[in-house]
Amino acid sequence: MAGQADNRAPYAKIAAHYMELITSGQLQPGTLLPSIKNLSEEWKVSTATAEKALRKLRNEGLVRGIHGIGTEVLDRPAPMSSGAQRQDRGRRTGSSWGAGERSDSHQAAIVPAPPEVAHALDIEPSSDVIRRSRVYRDRHGIVAHSTSWIPTRYGKLIPQLAASERLTGGTSLQLIAQATGYPISHRIDTASARLLTPEYARLLELDPDNLPAEPVVVMTAKFVDSEGTIVEYGVDLGGPSRTWRTESEVSP
Repeated sequence: MAGQADNRAPYAKIAAHYMELITSGQLQPGTLLPSIKNLSEEWKVSTATAEKALRKLRNEGLVRGIHGIGTEVLDRPAPMSSGAQRQDRGRRTGSSWGAGERSDSHQAAIVPAPPEVAHALDIEPSSDVIRRSRVYRDRHGIVAHSTSWIPTRYGKLIPQLAASERLTGGTSLQLIAQATGYPISHRIDTASARLLTPEYARLLELDPDNLPAEPVVVMTAKFVDSEGTIVEYGVDLGGPSRTWRTESEVSP
């Protein structure tokens, strides 16, 4: 599916370019990025814009500045994305993948809604619901295990929602909006740290004899269309050593 026009600021485009190269492994740890002067010349931007792009990469934890040497690529797992961030990415690019990510283990089934899911979707407990799950990975391993819970009425409009394969033609939210004519109008996000349960460990493919002691990051997102109908509830489990972060512009 074709993405929308990229209206990001020049510094954000430069940062995104190098973020993709770093997280995909095309730029190895220890590699030095071009200098501010070289970046400004290559991208035809001011040195202030080039410096802002490098600062964004530093803030993302992907690089570090070494006095008198330059900007060095670090070897750290990228942070996980929330459902809202994945929706934004999918609307902009046509794919929910982050830089350097891929997805696999796509599974779908119609199952009774667990209590938390029924409450989130505002349906009766144990009502049938579509459960779609997949694993996002990058070169460091699992970024997140992601599950989407979707009312079965949308499966009648879009049969592939209940098929155990990667969706084609857009994300589930895009396909639902296209089929119903009602765009997603807002979303409700939560973030929490939860103790690692045996089920979480299984989903994250962790060694049961060598489980990490720290809790896992759990992100949930409830998506609502322009008619006020809840169309999807997403739950993302962060992989080992993954954090969650977000960034936004602050007006003076």
